[in-house]
Amino acid sequence: MPALAHLVPLFTAAGILLAGNGIQGTVIALRADLEGFQPALIGLLGTSYFAGFALSCLVTPHMIRNVGHIRVFSALAALAAVATLVLVLVIDPYAWLVIRFATGFCFSGLFTVMESWLAASSRNADRGRVLSIYRLVDLGCVTGAQFLLPVFGAGGFELFAVIAIFFAGSLIPVSLADRSSPKPPEAFTFDLRAVWAISPLACTGCLGIGLTNSAFRLIGPLYAERMGLDVSGVALFMSAGIVGGAALQFPFGYLSDRFDRRWLVILATAGATLAGLWLTHADGSSANVIYAGSFLFGAFALPLYSLSVAHANDHAKPDQYLLVAAGLIFFFAIGASVGPFVASIVIDRYGAPAFFTYTSIVHGILILATLIRMMKRPKVPAAARARFAALLRTSPELIRFATGKEKKRRK
Repeated sequence: MPALAHLVPLFTAAGILLAGNGIQGTVIALRADLEGFQPALIGLLGTSYFAGFALSCLVTPHMIRNVGHIRVFSALAALAAVATLVLVLVIDPYAWLVIRFATGFCFSGLFTVMESWLAASSRNADRGRVLSIYRLVDLGCVTGAQFLLPVFGAGGFELFAVIAIFFAGSLIPVSLADRSSPKPPEAFTFDLRAVWAISPLACTGCLGIGLTNSAFRLIGPLYAERMGLDVSGVALFMSAGIVGGAALQFPFGYLSDRFDRRWLVILATAGATLAGLWLTHADGSSANVIYAGSFLFGAFALPLYSLSVAHANDHAKPDQYLLVAAGLIFFFAIGASVGPFVASIVIDRYGAPAFFTYTSIVHGILILATLIRMMKRPKVPAAARARFAALLRTSPELIRFATGKEKKRRK
């Protein structure tokens, strides 16, 4: 592992920022339900958020090229804080659609800044672990933030104010950091075909992750509520999924640095499929069974994004890291703009258990897509090739065998 001291300010800012974003998704779904918004409209709030996500992928890279990573981070975090306060000042579904669009624009840009920064600061041999640390920071802080919900509740102003404080506070470590942020690219063209050519699997994976993980974050609280959990139970349900993701995040990253990342994608996706089926059949079960299902779902579903990003950056050139970050976020946003709305319709028509039937279907399709890509682009993992080469260098018998000298000696 490389020294990570220069990334501490970024990890600190990410933790503060993502804690606020994680609790915001939960409280908005619950507050909208309290205000009498229809389930389909709550799903549209997620669609609006991720529509802003997609637009930001086109705009933010040019902003980074013009003023650099740190200034873009500061501007977008400040705008997200403002939008959060407006949410609670104007309780109107149409106003919320606009505000959530602006918030999605901000967070897509913030993720582009952070992920391109991390990609430029890591190597293929340790990228999975660096990204897993980033995701651990994300998931750990989001988990802790969920417990603010039973403290403040979803019906008042206080929790929205706390979220705005988180967003504003994330500016401090980044603004006071040293000059270790990546150099902005001299030119940038948003080219989805180029991103697809770098890694079709990562693009497909991010699309599927958008369809499922975004629905879990935004519509999962509705599933938990309609399965009979109270406000504290909803917080525990969401926290269980996030803790699960944190538990296996680093192991998946560690293994993906040593083996073909695509096998780890298949393993994680298969686990998420089975966990979804568990939650589909949890109707009438105890709360602990539902919490356990959420833990397993998060453990396998949440590491998928970092695995996909690491796989794409393995095939990218250094000057393509910003393009890859923006492109994969765009594919994620396309799926995420559809996922919460579809999931809300599924819950409305077929009941809460059908929500995880939907996620299992999407994950099953992703397994098939990964297997198809592995047949089209078979490869020996780079780490395995490196270990074999090192073994050759240190083993006289293998050197003689590999060069043919062993055969000559036997003759």
